[in-house]
Amino acid sequence: MTTHTFAKPTAEYTVRDQERMRSAGNYFDWQANLVLPHVGKRVVEIGCGLGNFTRYMLDRELVVGIDIEPACAEQWQKNFPKQTNLIGTSMDVTEPEFLKLKRHRPDTVVCLNVLEHVEDHVTALKHLHAVLPPGGRALLIVPAYEALYGPIDHNLGHYRRYSKQPFRELAASLGFKSTMRYMNTVGCIGWWVNAKILRRTEQSESQIAFFDATIVPVLSRLEGMIPPPFGQSIFAVLEK
Repeated sequence: MTTHTFAKPTAEYTVRDQERMRSAGNYFDWQANLVLPHVGKRVVEIGCGLGNFTRYMLDRELVVGIDIEPACAEQWQKNFPKQTNLIGTSMDVTEPEFLKLKRHRPDTVVCLNVLEHVEDHVTALKHLHAVLPPGGRALLIVPAYEALYGPIDHNLGHYRRYSKQPFRELAASLGFKSTMRYMNTVGCIGWWVNAKILRRTEQSESQIAFFDATIVPVLSRLEGMIPPPFGQSIFAVLEK
């Protein structure tokens, strides 16, 4: 997997992008339908952001939310003022401090659309493995197909995109058993057009809104019945 270099997005950009994506309710529902059946009782959520996915896990025994951006971690706490089962902090998944989260006895690590933002993703995956008990699960959504990497990935702070077999081999080398499936066939085609033909440098808010309102409700049902042969993203369940 090729690792790219770029100027990292500012904290203000990160928060603004999180806020923009909050309107994509149907897409987050789609993610939740895929991920939640595999989520246990005690969860570490990496890249918790503003809580776009956390809100689906408020019934869990414990959710420890971490984000590398202090502004996101602070706002995450404020967004759930009445939840006594949430612990939030600013932390880098690749730093040794992350290993201390094992004291919370997590059975699940959720890492959705985050690993591509981590330069040293091998250390990140090692740390996920280290904090989980035998049988624990790391649940990830990552952008699919290295060949689709383009200006939007660069400006979003993506170091890479992922292809199934190399990702599966990397996970196995670190002690994980894995199952993987593609999601979002239409988004894959749209990303290719934006990246390789139009050479767009950022996602269009109007495109996101149209896709979420009209495409996602139908596509999510279809892909729920028939696993797609390709997609914009890979959903991976890694079991220790």
